[in-house]
Formats: sequence, structure tokens, C-alpha cells
Amino acid sequence: MKAIQVTQFGGPDVLALNDLADPTPGPGEITIDVSHAAVGLVDIYFRQGAFKDLPGMAHPPFVPGLEVVGRVREVGAGVTDLRVGERVVSMSDGSGTGGYASIFVAKAAFVLSIEASDIDSALAVSVIPNAAMAYVALTSVARLQLGESVLVHGALGGFSAAFPGIAKQLGASRVVGTVRASKLEAAANTLLPYDHIVDSGQLPDALNNERFDVVIDPVGGVVRSHSFSLMQPGSRLIVAGNASGDWSHQVKTNDLWLGSMTVTGYNAGAYLRKNPQLVQPALRAALISVEAGLGEIVIDTLTFDKAVQAHELMESRALNGRIVLVP
Repeated sequence: MKAIQVTQFGGPDVLALNDLADPTPGPGEITIDVSHAAVGLVDIYFRQGAFKDLPGMAHPPFVPGLEVVGRVREVGAGVTDLRVGERVVSMSDGSGTGGYASIFVAKAAFVLSIEASDIDSALAVSVIPNAAMAYVALTSVARLQLGESVLVHGALGGFSAAFPGIAKQLGASRVVGTVRASKLEAAANTLLPYDHIVDSGQLPDALNNERFDVVIDPVGGVVRSHSFSLMQPGSRLIVAGNASGDWSHQVKTNDLWLGSMTVTGYNAGAYLRKNPQLVQPALRAALISVEAGLGEIVIDTLTFDKAVQAHELMESRALNGRIVLVP
């Protein structure tokens, strides 16, 4: 099979397109002939070695990539609900590797059939896995209630973009996003169901003392600090990433006590690996949301041999949507 490998930790130029042996599925697994593989910010962190000292993290050479769409190539022992040739979308089982390849090995429990759907494959791989993760974040972690309000930082980013549709589907009364000033024009033209999007550089004043029940923050740094002035007693802040690159940010726990607020970390891979029973309901909810048009985002498609360019684009922070690789 063709696969893009991280040959050593470093910049985008460590990515190399190589020929590797075709994998076969083990018990409870399937292999997928990949038609589309999503590129995410976490792939950049894996390539850079940001998590290399954490237990179980991949070390070179490895194939990055979490999410793919394609057709079932082979089913392993014990897999009875998927068949060869069926079009499917697969999300990460927590390993965070293997997606940038013409054949992907997936745990069947993390795979959803989209055979009966006419959803575009590039849109499916770009949105369904993230929407499933957003569904779990809002239902099981934030425990969003009917009529509550949601604030989403980095509103056009791949993961953040999944939240407004799911939040609306769950009955949120209002969903507001924040973006950097350079992305305000793109935000004004987005089809995502935000009620309002503001400049994150103007927080908290840009929101005129509005307060939110749930804050989704995959950005971190200064944006995270401003979040606390946008919360109220009973509010929940979900720490879901660190796009700012500020790894030293700290939270004053006494402020949480005095404000009666909650901060919860959400690493979707780790959380879903611990709670696999949540995956299939989340994937089904995500498909419903995307089919309803609640996940329309900008998608750039590149071929596998342009993987270096894809990572350069991700690092530029100039994207207003997602990048998808095709073999």
C-alpha cells in the first residue's frame, strides 16, 4: 500500500510517501480501502513529537492520520455488521495513527456505514468524526441542557466547526463563535449555524457582558483566560486543545471556587477509548447533523504526494476549514 510516514520528529519535510506491506485485520477489526483521509492539527503535534514522552504515543517511523472514508476491504473475526465493499467512515480509536494510507486498519466499533447516505466523502471524513466527538463532549462531558448557550473558540477550525450543528441539534438556545481578526471575513460567509461570531482579540468586550453555560476551548492561552469572564455560576469550560501553542497556561483554582465554575479536559481519543459504548450513538447523531446541513465547511483536497504542503498549510493557520488527502 501507499502510505505517508513520519520518518523522524520534525517539520513538514519529515513526511515521506512510501510503499508498505498491506495490513490485514485482526479480531474486531476491518481494513478500509481509503478514498479520503482528513488532516488535523493533532497530526502536526504527533509529527513534531509534542507528545512523544507520553505512554503509548507513536514514534517514527509511523503513519499519521485519525479519520478516513473508504470502502471495506476485509473484515476480521467477529465483525458481523459491516460487509466488504460497504462505504464507511472511521474515527480514531485513540491511537491517532494510520490514516494517511491507501489501506487503513480500523476497530469496527469506531466505524459507521454511510452506504445508504449520499453525503460527499470529503465532507463525511471532514465533519462526521469531529461531530461525533463534539456530541460526546456536549452530552457526556459538558452535559448540555435544553435551552443553554454555548461559546466556541476557534469557530472555523476543524474540531470547533462541528460544535454549532451538534449544539443546535441538542437544543442549545444560542451558539456564538470567536475567531482571529484575519478570519472575520470568512466567518461572515460561513454556512455553519452560529448565531454570532466575534473577534477573539476583542474579548471579553466584544460580547457585551454576555455569559455562557458552556465554553468549548481548543485554542488556549489568552483566549482561555478571557473565557472565565464570559462564564457564570454553573458554567462549564471544556478544554479541548491548545491551538495557541501556549503550553504554560495556568488556571487559578480559587477563581473556579468563587465563580462556581467547572473546567474539564476533553481528549476525545482517551475518553472514547475508555467509553467505547458512546461511539456508535455519537457517530449516528453526527451523520444526522451533517445530512441536515449543519456541518457545511470549506474543504481543501490534496493528493498524498502533497502531504508536506498540507502540513505547511495547517501550520500557517490560514485555513478556514479542513484539508483532506486523497491517494
